Amino acid sequence: MSNKRPESRRNWVDNAFRGVRSQPESRELFDEFLSGIEYSQNTTRAIASDLHQFMIWFVDRNGEDFTVSRVTMRDVIDYKNYRRTEMGMSIATVNRSIVLLRRFFGWLVEHNKLSTNPAKSVREFRSVELAPKGLDRQSVRKLLRELSVCGDVRANAIFHMLLYTGCRVADLRLELSDLNITQRSGTVVFRHGKGGKQRIVPLPLPARTAIHEWLEVRPPVRTSSVFVGTRGPLTERGVRAICNKYSAVIGIRIHPHLCRHTFSHRYLEDNGNDLVGLAAILGHENLNTTCRYTKRTQESLAANSENITY
Repeated sequence: MSNKRPESRRNWVDNAFRGVRSQPESRELFDEFLSGIEYSQNTTRAIASDLHQFMIWFVDRNGEDFTVSRVTMRDVIDYKNYRRTEMGMSIATVNRSIVLLRRFFGWLVEHNKLSTNPAKSVREFRSVELAPKGLDRQSVRKLLRELSVCGDVRANAIFHMLLYTGCRVADLRLELSDLNITQRSGTVVFRHGKGGKQRIVPLPLPARTAIHEWLEVRPPVRTSSVFVGTRGPLTERGVRAICNKYSAVIGIRIHPHLCRHTFSHRYLEDNGNDLVGLAAILGHENLNTTCRYTKRTQESLAANSENITY
């Protein structure tokens, strides 16, 4: 195995094993696992975080160093129940951690590092799948109105891009050449989609107007990035900081993916449930992924229940 590792992967490995008593072999196997996959940074971060939490629990509950060959199905089941019952974590969060553990141990079996996958037969918790929650129209109006009152042209352009294209936060790493805007139409090329996929998405008039206003006052910096700050291209952390800022201002928690969910709900509502069109805009290869937006939200179920009379 090569001792040379990309800085980013070394960080994920270091974070996963931070403060964990473990056998050196386990660390090397996780490093090798990460070197053979091509997940997004967010997915890699989630894998490292979930493995870290599992190892901390394993060492505490079993009183021994973490070793991949010592993990049993009983450990995975107990860990699943611990996170749900004792920690009170959501079903979705617990299920995600089990899926990621199954993926890691499955890789070890596939590459002859283990004989069996201890997470293979551990079932996730079952739940009624609801549509991802988005902002209602009043909340969106409140946000956009506050951006206008504050005169924050850059944030206004960012939120219009999120709310009118349904892009992910990683998609905002745009170059000026990715924009094609005219008086009557416009498109944007998202080059940093999941799995390295690229897609071209239309820019509605409100988004074109907001982007144009930002480009008019964009600082004359050397970088060709669309969104820039005082230190260069705006990072994902910078975008999240902007979301946190306006969450505090309007009293509604906002994050980039919430805007993506909001766009998806509005698109289906206003376009006769055009799932194929929405899938193309969001970059979904499988329509089943897009179909979740046709499910009921918790709020709509509650509202419908209020209408029951006897």
